[in-house]
Amino acid sequence: MTNPQSIQRGAFFIITAELSFALSAALIKLVSDSLPNESIVFFRNLFGLFVLIPLLFNAGHKILQTNRIHLHLFRSGIGMGAMYCFFYSLAHLPLADSMLIKSTIPLIIPFIALAWLKENLSRRIIVAGLLGFFGVFLILKPDGNNTNWASLVALGSSLMAALAFVTVRQLSSTEPPLRIVAYFAIVGLSISAVPLTWTWQTPTLGQCILLLGVGLTTTIGQLLLTRGYQNAPASSVGIFTYTSVPFGTFLGWLFWQELLEPKFYLGAILIVFAGVLVLKNQLPDTDRS
Repeated sequence: MTNPQSIQRGAFFIITAELSFALSAALIKLVSDSLPNESIVFFRNLFGLFVLIPLLFNAGHKILQTNRIHLHLFRSGIGMGAMYCFFYSLAHLPLADSMLIKSTIPLIIPFIALAWLKENLSRRIIVAGLLGFFGVFLILKPDGNNTNWASLVALGSSLMAALAFVTVRQLSSTEPPLRIVAYFAIVGLSISAVPLTWTWQTPTLGQCILLLGVGLTTTIGQLLLTRGYQNAPASSVGIFTYTSVPFGTFLGWLFWQELLEPKFYLGAILIVFAGVLVLKNQLPDTDRS
C-alpha cells in the first residue's frame, strides 16, 4: 500500500504544478492574440530550456546519461502533440473552457496506468474520480453549443497528456525529474523549430516578456508535476490536476471578465472533496483490484 505521506507529498507537488500551468495558460492566451501557435510553442520550449540551463550545468553532463532513451523520445513526442493541441485550444476557447477540458486528464490516467503499469484502482479512488468528474460537469455547463473543433482538439490534447504523464511515471522509476524535463525541453525545441521555416514572426519586446513567463511557469510546473508522480502512483494523485479548474476559472474572470456562476462553487467543492477522499485513501484494499 502506498505510504499516506507519499500521497500527501505527491498531491502538494501536483497542486502547485497546476497553479503554474494555469498561470502559463493565461500568458499563452494573452500572447496568442498577436503570435501564431507555432511560434508560441517554439518560444515556450526555447525559454523553458533557458530556465533549465543553470540546473543542467550544476548537475553535470551525467544528467543526460540514460538507458531509456526510447521512453524519453516517446514522452517528448506525445507531450509535444499535447502542447500544440492545448495551445490551439487556448487561442480559440475561453480560458475556463480550455482548463475544464484539460481536467479530463485525471479521468484518463488511471485507465492508462492500469493497462500499462498495472496500478490497481481502489473503490475510494473510483468514487473520488466520479465526484471530481461531476464537479467539472457542473462548472462546464454543457448546453450543446460548445462542441466545435477547438473543443475536440482540446480533448485530443488531454488524451495525449494523460499518456505522457503515465510515461513520466514509468520513467520515474529510474530517472531523476531534471533528466526527464531536460529531454522534453531538448526534443521539444527540436520538433517545434521545424514549423518556423514557414511561420516565422519576430516577436516584440512585450511578446518576449510574455513568452519568457510562459517558459518559466511551464518548466517549473513540469518539475513539480514530475516530482508529484514520483511520490505516488498516478491513479492516486492524478485527480489533483482538477485544481487547474478553479485556478484557470479565476484567471479567466480576472483578465477576461468570465463571470463565476453558483454552479462553479458547487463544482469546486466537489473537486476539493474528491481530493480529500484520495488523501484519506489508506484502506487495506488499496492495492487490490
